[in-house]
Amino acid sequence: MQHVRLMLMTEDLPRASLALAETGQFHPDTRPPEEPALSNLPGHDYRETFVQARSRLDKIVRIAELEDSPILGQAQVIDHQVLDALNQKLGTLWEDASHLEEDFRGLDEEERVLREQEAALENFANLKVDLGVLKRKTRFLDFYIGLVPRENVSRLEGAVALAGHLLLNYLQRDNHAHVVIIGPCGERENQLASVLSSAGFQALPIPDGITDKTTEELEADFRARHQALEARRAALEQQLTDWRDKHREQLLDARRVLLLAEPLVTLDPSIHGVKSLAVLCGWVPTRAIDRLRKSLNAHLQLPFALETRRPTAAERPLVPTVPTHNQVLAPFSTLVKQYGIPQYGEIDPTPLFAVTFLLMFGMMFGDVGHGAVIALAAYLARNKLKSFAAFGIAAGVSSMLFGFVFGSIFGVEHWLPALWMPPLEDPITMLKVALVWGIVFIIAACSLGIYNRIAVGNIQGALLAPHGLVNLLFYFGFLAGGWNLASSGGFGLWPGLIVLGSLATLAVHQWRHLSGPVGEKILVVFIETLDTVIVYLSNTLSFLRVSAFSLNHAALAIAIFTLADMLGAFGTIVTLILGNLFILVLEGGIVMIQVMRLQYYEGFSRYFSGDGHEFAPLRLRFGESP
Repeated sequence: MQHVRLMLMTEDLPRASLALAETGQFHPDTRPPEEPALSNLPGHDYRETFVQARSRLDKIVRIAELEDSPILGQAQVIDHQVLDALNQKLGTLWEDASHLEEDFRGLDEEERVLREQEAALENFANLKVDLGVLKRKTRFLDFYIGLVPRENVSRLEGAVALAGHLLLNYLQRDNHAHVVIIGPCGERENQLASVLSSAGFQALPIPDGITDKTTEELEADFRARHQALEARRAALEQQLTDWRDKHREQLLDARRVLLLAEPLVTLDPSIHGVKSLAVLCGWVPTRAIDRLRKSLNAHLQLPFALETRRPTAAERPLVPTVPTHNQVLAPFSTLVKQYGIPQYGEIDPTPLFAVTFLLMFGMMFGDVGHGAVIALAAYLARNKLKSFAAFGIAAGVSSMLFGFVFGSIFGVEHWLPALWMPPLEDPITMLKVALVWGIVFIIAACSLGIYNRIAVGNIQGALLAPHGLVNLLFYFGFLAGGWNLASSGGFGLWPGLIVLGSLATLAVHQWRHLSGPVGEKILVVFIETLDTVIVYLSNTLSFLRVSAFSLNHAALAIAIFTLADMLGAFGTIVTLILGNLFILVLEGGIVMIQVMRLQYYEGFSRYFSGDGHEFAPLRLRFGESP
C-alpha cells in the first residue's frame, strides 16, 4: 500500500475525482494537511450544490416513483456549471411535482375527514337521539359524549350523580364504554371536569355534516363522496403518470449526472488547498500506482503532481486493509470480520481459519451420513444461503471425510470399514490426538502473533506482550517439563530453567510498567505470572473437547440405537429418524459453537488484533441511485 498526494489545479478537481473513481483503487485519507496554508476547502460549493440537487431529485422520485436506473455510458466530467444548471432544472421540475403532491395531500385530507365522519356515525349509531341537539350548546343543559374504560363506568356514574348529572352507557366495545353524560349547567362544571379526567374520560367530538341528515342519507352521501374521491384520485394518478412519462428522460439524466458528480462530493473531506491549488491525499495499492497515474494523465487537462511513499510506522494503524476476494473463502472471511479487520501488515487469518475450522468440525462431527445431509441441505438452500452455501457444503464434506476415517455412517460403525478406527475403540488415543492438535495450534498461533507484531513494527510486543516470544519459550519449557514429568517422574533441569527464566522476564517487564505501592505491585505481578501458567495449561486442555465431541457423537448414536431396539418396528423407525434429527440439529449446532470458540479465543486472541479497517476505494456506483 502506498500513500499518494495529488496536487492539481482546482478546475481539474471534477476530472481528477472521475479518474480516481474509474480506477477503483483510491481510498481517501481524511486527515487534515500538515501545512497550515492548505486551509481552503475547494470542493465546498460543489458539495452544497450537489446536496441540494440530490434532495430535489429524491423528493421528485418519491412522488413519481421512478425506479429505472440510468445507463452511465462513457464517463463524463461534471463541472460546477453543469451541476448548477441541473440543480436549477430540478428546482423547476420540483415546483411542478410539488403541485401534484399538494393535490394528493388534499385528497388524503378529504378522505381522512370522510373516514372520521363514518367512524363517528358508527359510534353514535346506537344513540337514538338527534346529534344536532347534542352538538348545540343549550342554556340549561350540558352534554358530554365520550369513551370511558369499562372498569370505571360504575364509579363515574356515582360521581357524576353527586354533581346532579346522569350517565347513559349506550355502547360497549373492546375495553371501553361509550357514554353520554347530561346535567344542568352551573357551578359544578369545574368539579365535574376533574371527575371526568380522573375516570379516564375521552371526549368524542361530533364532526360537522352528520347532524342535519338521517343515517340513510348520510350513508348515501358517504358512498357518493367516496366515489368522487376515487375518480379524482384516478385522474390525478393519470396526470402523475403523464408527467412522469414526459420527464422520465430528464430525471434519468439527472440521476446519471449526480452519479458522475458523486465521487468529487465523496472526496470533499479529503480535499484542501490554497488559492487555485488543491491537494488530495489517499491510499492506493502499490500494484495500482501506474494505472492511477495513467488515468490521471488521460483525464486531467492542467499540470499536476503525484507523490507516492510507503506508510510510516506511525501511519500503519491508518492504512486500510484490502479484503479477501476469493469466492471460496468469502463465507470464512465474513466470520473472520465478526472478530475484526486485519491491521495493515498482519497476515490475513482467513485461509488458516478455513482449514483449521473444517478440520476441527470434521473431527468433532465425523459421520458420512450426517455430513452428506449437511452438504445436501446447504446445496438445496444455496439461493437463500448465498455465499454461506459453500461454507455448509465444505463443513458437510469435511464431516463425511472424517466419517470414512472413523467408519461411521448415521452412527452405525459396522457398515463401513474405518480408515483408522472408531472413536470409542480407543478413547485415550483420541484424547492424545486432540492434545497434540491443541499444542500445535497454540504454537502456530503464538508464532503468527509474533510475526504480526514484528510486521507492524511492534518489536517489544513481539518479545514481551502476551503470547509473545517469551511466552512461547515458557510454553516450550512447560511442555518439555510436562513430558519429562509424565515419562520419568521429574520436571528436568533445562525445562525448569526455561520456565523460571521466562516467567522472571515477564514479571520484571510487568513490574517496570506498574505504578503504585510496592505491596500492590508485588501482588499484581504474582497474579499475572500465575495467570500465564494457568492460561497455557487450561488452553491446551481446552482442545481435548475436539476428541470429546467425537466420542460424544458415537455415544449418542449408541444411545439412540439402544432406545430404538426397545421399541416395536414403528417405534424403531420413528426413534431413528428423530434421533438423527436431534444429532444433526442440536449436536451439530453445539459443535459449530465450540469450533468458533476455539478459533476466536484460543486462536485469534493470540495472533490477530482485528483493529484494522477495510479498504473502501472511491467508485462509480453503476446501476445505483445517487
